[in-house]
Amino acid sequence: MKTLLLFVATALAEIVGCYLPYRWLREGASFWLLVPAAVSLALFAWLLTLHPSAAGRTYAAYGGVYICVAIFWLWAVESIRPTGWDLAGIAFALTGMALIAFQPR
Repeated sequence: MKTLLLFVATALAEIVGCYLPYRWLREGASFWLLVPAAVSLALFAWLLTLHPSAAGRTYAAYGGVYICVAIFWLWAVESIRPTGWDLAGIAFALTGMALIAFQPR
């Protein structure tokens, strides 16, 4: 459970770090959004160092959680409800993530 929460926190830090510059570039939002974006991306990089597995395995497993968190971000922040296809994609991604992250050691 601790590992999953760490993956979720890592995904949120990356999404915030990328979403704020997106708003600045695409929607003409304030330039000052780049400051918390940079802090969030630094937090993302630091959080990646806290994962117990080798970096490549961590990145691979993290990808599944990132997909899930991104779809929920779409719903919570952008007010776009996930489709059945989105939910099926989450299920596949999390299955792949579980195979990588929870393999016998």
